[in-house]
Amino acid sequence: MAAYGLYTHIASNKIRSMMLLAGLFALIYVLVFAGALIAEVVINSNETVAYYLSHAFQDLKVAAPVATVVAAVWIVIAYFFHQSMIDAVTGGRHVTRQEEPRLYNLLENLCISRGITMPKLKIMDSPALNAFATGLNPRQYSVTVTTGLLSALDDKEIEAVLGHELTHIKNGDVQLMVVAVIIAGVVGFFGELFFRLFTNFSWSSGGGSWSSGSSSSSRSSSSSSDSKSSGGGAVIVIIIAVVLIVVAWLMSQVVKLALSRSREYLADAGSVELTKDPDAMISALRKIENRGELPGATSAVMELCVDNPREGFADLFATHPSVQSRVDALVKFAGGHDPGPLPPPGYETDEPEAQADPQDAPPPLHQGPWNDAGGSASPPPVPAPSPAGTASSNPIGNPIGNPLGNPMGPWGRH
Repeated sequence: MAAYGLYTHIASNKIRSMMLLAGLFALIYVLVFAGALIAEVVINSNETVAYYLSHAFQDLKVAAPVATVVAAVWIVIAYFFHQSMIDAVTGGRHVTRQEEPRLYNLLENLCISRGITMPKLKIMDSPALNAFATGLNPRQYSVTVTTGLLSALDDKEIEAVLGHELTHIKNGDVQLMVVAVIIAGVVGFFGELFFRLFTNFSWSSGGGSWSSGSSSSSRSSSSSSDSKSSGGGAVIVIIIAVVLIVVAWLMSQVVKLALSRSREYLADAGSVELTKDPDAMISALRKIENRGELPGATSAVMELCVDNPREGFADLFATHPSVQSRVDALVKFAGGHDPGPLPPPGYETDEPEAQADPQDAPPPLHQGPWNDAGGSASPPPVPAPSPAGTASSNPIGNPIGNPLGNPMGPWGRH
């Protein structure tokens, strides 16, 4: 469903959420069928491909109710405990107004000005510059901000980031992302489980007729032809099962592509609509650019953040548009001003090396006790001419340097 405005975007997100839930069950059934194929080969390895496929379909009919219940239980667990799982991964902690008055007041003012239910506020101890929102209903909505973001951004920029996350909550993007994480997580878990079981079995069961080449060497030429029609079917079925597992895992990753990148553009626009300050959003994006990587965070968590610096193959699997394109959109449609990209991280550490070494600077002039209080020395007195009519060679009137002339003392001419 195409989205052309705010309300159609919210409706589109709801429809996509339902489609993703349906896709979850479809992918689980694919994994169950692949597991049934492997189980049939393990039970009897000397049958044809048609035999394995028909029996695997029968197994799927028997196991489908169990798989449905397991998927439903997983959805219920993720619905109620997904925030705890995310906090366990990121280390986020709930904060109150007394603990973070600056951040709490900025978020509360935005919510009051637009009549938005205030989400929970969480802090993540990390030097990275990033923030993300989570939740499936108003009681679960929360906004997590890193300590690095708080120290690097001023109040207007932090307010713009908070407006960005509040727009994600208003548009239903947070719900869509959580559903996608659930799907990718459960399919990835079972796909990896089946794949590990298959690889362990294929290596440990070397005596099996379908995976071992020693038994075929003892057969006669007539039995080898039977093996091509029977045992060869087991190899084909195993290949089909592996392909199904890989396809299911890839589809769980492609689910993330259903999260249109336009949601980030709309969130930036929503932040400008809330704060009425496009320059603050642009400045925040420039500071966050290339500085938002959360150490130890999974890809699912990074996809929830303001900026996800992780890019897929040829940027095809990136869930966030580039910061440059987002800034260009704000300049074009919101009338903002782009200060340009900031120096990359680590560039500031090299800058002092380019400066002159203070030890190489000339020593300061000696200042007397009666010189100017501001530190600027008065010009030295001009020495009296020597009897030969030439000026003294000592600029400060040292009698040693001009023994024949009128010596100069520290208070002037004698």
